[in-house]
Amino acid sequence: MSRCEICGDMRRPVAEALGICGKCLRRERAGAQGMALRAHAELRRKFGLPEKPPRAREGQVCGFCANRCRISPGEVGYCGVRRNEGGGLVGGGAEDAVLHFYHDPLPTNCVASWCCPAETEAGYPAFTFCKGPEFGYFNLAVFYHGCCFHCLFCQNWQWRLKGEPVSAERLARALNSRTACICYFGGDPSPNIEHSLAASHRAREINPGRTLRVCWETNGRVSRPFLEQMAQIALETGGCIKFDLKAWSRPLHRALCGVDNAATLANFRWLAEFARRRPDPPLLAASTLLVPGYVEEEEVSGIAGFSASLDPMIPYSLLAFAPQFAMSDLPTTSRGHAQACLAAAEAAGLKRVRLGNTHLLGPAY
Repeated sequence: MSRCEICGDMRRPVAEALGICGKCLRRERAGAQGMALRAHAELRRKFGLPEKPPRAREGQVCGFCANRCRISPGEVGYCGVRRNEGGGLVGGGAEDAVLHFYHDPLPTNCVASWCCPAETEAGYPAFTFCKGPEFGYFNLAVFYHGCCFHCLFCQNWQWRLKGEPVSAERLARALNSRTACICYFGGDPSPNIEHSLAASHRAREINPGRTLRVCWETNGRVSRPFLEQMAQIALETGGCIKFDLKAWSRPLHRALCGVDNAATLANFRWLAEFARRRPDPPLLAASTLLVPGYVEEEEVSGIAGFSASLDPMIPYSLLAFAPQFAMSDLPTTSRGHAQACLAAAEAAGLKRVRLGNTHLLGPAY
């Protein structure tokens, strides 16, 4: 950790890769955004990714997410998945995607497990094998490479590494009689959204009339027509769409994640209304990673207030931070930090808030 290069503050954690404290980023102090964007650019070059969403005048527009990359021949999109070959966009289609998958025993450490049929009585008997935890059953966990964000604190930064493509058919046939649910995450599913939808439809075709919940864990930047398809599948199967709401302040979000949060919040608002069609089990859940020095009570209060204004019963998980990627020099979330954020979320009006990853909580800083 280091001193903030703008205000000189040493009282709160400052990631060396950024060199700027959360307060200066949130208040858009002169030079703060430029420093943050340079940090992103330097990291992205190391992985062969474009420094920012491409805007080539004669390029092909990708409509998978709100980045709306305009990609010229030979270039790749911000996500690292979509690319322009010979004047047409390839990658991220319905047939193949770079991913890895595994069967995760239930109940698992899903951010929504505490309100999900896999661990609770929610959705019984329509969407679960048993009343209570589904011991002996599995979640098919699908980790996609590619992401339309670029979070400096990324907990799953390995999506940037190379991998092998897997067809939607092969993924759908990986299910067995003990598979109770599928969860798509990453990275983020957005750059490969057509693949996850195709695999979901095929899995349901192969396994008609049985319990098979379909869930997504996402940053919420996917384009609305795809979100509508995701929501319909989750609704029908008893699944859940979990939005990872990184920060409330737009300048802080842009500094930490490379892009702003306007599209994510708009999608969250839309889905909160759609989710009223099935309150049990909840169709929508949210989570926020408590990054020391950056994502603290002010951010959580803003996110929670927004969520509560839509529906105070939307489940909200506050997750302890593990030092990763460009913020590996920060401490873990302290117990005091977590408790203060929990109180802030409840004070903002949410009725279902939970601390997650509590085994990571460290002493106060």
